[in-house]
Amino acid sequence: MTSTLTFKRSLAAVLAAGSLLLAGCAGDDLASDSPGGDDSSAGGSGGPVSIAGQSFPEATLMAEMYSQLLADAGYEPDVKLVDSRDGYMPTFPGEVDVVPEYVGGIVNFLNADANGAKAEPFEAGDGQQLADDGQQLLDDAGITLLDVSGATDTNAFFVTQEFSESEGVTTLSDLEGMTVTLAAAPDCEGRLDCEGGLSDQYGIDITEVLPLGYASDQTYQAVIDGEAELGETSTTDGTLESQGLVVLEDDQQIQPAQNLVPAVSTEFLDEHPDLADVLNPLMAALTTENLTELNGRVAVDREKPEDVARDFLESEGLL
Repeated sequence: MTSTLTFKRSLAAVLAAGSLLLAGCAGDDLASDSPGGDDSSAGGSGGPVSIAGQSFPEATLMAEMYSQLLADAGYEPDVKLVDSRDGYMPTFPGEVDVVPEYVGGIVNFLNADANGAKAEPFEAGDGQQLADDGQQLLDDAGITLLDVSGATDTNAFFVTQEFSESEGVTTLSDLEGMTVTLAAAPDCEGRLDCEGGLSDQYGIDITEVLPLGYASDQTYQAVIDGEAELGETSTTDGTLESQGLVVLEDDQQIQPAQNLVPAVSTEFLDEHPDLADVLNPLMAALTTENLTELNGRVAVDREKPEDVARDFLESEGLL
């Protein structure tokens, strides 16, 4: 997001698995030959569908689930992932038809885009309420959110265990007045759920944001090596302890609801209303607990993300 918020949101070891990441993706890739669903008759299923998203592990896993479900329903999915929300939003809707999203992330991106970077963010802690609050922004953008999942994943910020103990730091408020370098997503600077909120709400003196990635190996290593004191990850990251890293409590709650949700081009959905029947059951099946477990299977057990996705979809009777 250089939206006000993006959350988003996953595991260092997952990032280490090259199969989970589509390296080298760039925003320009979305301007490729992926057509929308114009070849399908109104109301019919099938035909090309362009899926875009962010390339951090959890979003990648979700894009794989979307792709498998849509292929099973007769569509021809084309998936392209980029580093941040800024990479695909200029072509969504349009060249992009479907995006695995997070409610707070997309609503506040649209809010900042329409009303400026300093616009007061939508802060509802309930995912459906936040979606309802942002309905006019979504309508104006030509985007429809399908069913909001109970699964949620918000931004989190971590330090080394050694730093936490030596400085007596367990919450983000404990960093007030401290001078730190932050390793984070490329779009973190200025965002109220990232550098902006840490600076303005928590009073942390962030001298530099290293754009090393959201929950990336480089971000973890920068904190471990002391290049940065603070790093950005997600609340479903289960690998921090093994690396000697700890999450600091967001005690002032600057993170809004980040429930998973399919974001769909309204025009594409009008032409393919069956899309909701394909993706909504997945939202109902996901929980924060099983989402964390799925991430862990890739990170700890080294299973391929496409295999993890298929196994989950089959176990839930979705394939």
